[in-house]
Amino acid sequence: MTARRLKLSLLLAGLLLSGLVFLGWTQQWFALSLTDGPTLSIGGDVAAPALSTLALTCLVLIGALSIAGPFFRVVLGVLQTALGATVVLSGVLALADPVRASVASISDATGIAGNDAVHALVASTSIALWPWLSTVAGALIAVVGIAVAVTSRRWPGSSRKYSAVKLEPAGERTAVDDWDALSDGNDPT
Repeated sequence: MTARRLKLSLLLAGLLLSGLVFLGWTQQWFALSLTDGPTLSIGGDVAAPALSTLALTCLVLIGALSIAGPFFRVVLGVLQTALGATVVLSGVLALADPVRASVASISDATGIAGNDAVHALVASTSIALWPWLSTVAGALIAVVGIAVAVTSRRWPGSSRKYSAVKLEPAGERTAVDDWDALSDGNDPT
């Protein structure tokens, strides 16, 4: 695989996985049946509220990776790995105890507060596919971050478009010099 294709593949994988985490955050994660009959639908925004911020941060990181130099690509790859691990942690904590992740919604619906009292209200819990997908996507984001950190030195550099502008020493400039600079493709301002 060429370096350019590797860069593109890793950036697209990061975009796709971040989008999947964000999509998972918007979906139903749990259905909790209470002892008195009603069933509550708990979304990812309640069960794992940090996922939206983490997914958006990953998206911004991908944008920065596309123009970063070799040193900063490694740093951003490590940061992407940490973000992926945080997504996994958020998903695992919600999956480990869906009732605890849903306490706020249960309390709002029933008026009963406190972990023990809320746990006693829940008769059964049904887990949807979305928390699993979001957690796996977080693990894959971490893997992509490791791949970025390891392979980014081989990536092609960004175009000259993002290079620093070379300034000419201040001196007497005439209108003709400015027109000539424009003709050469340089902005004299």
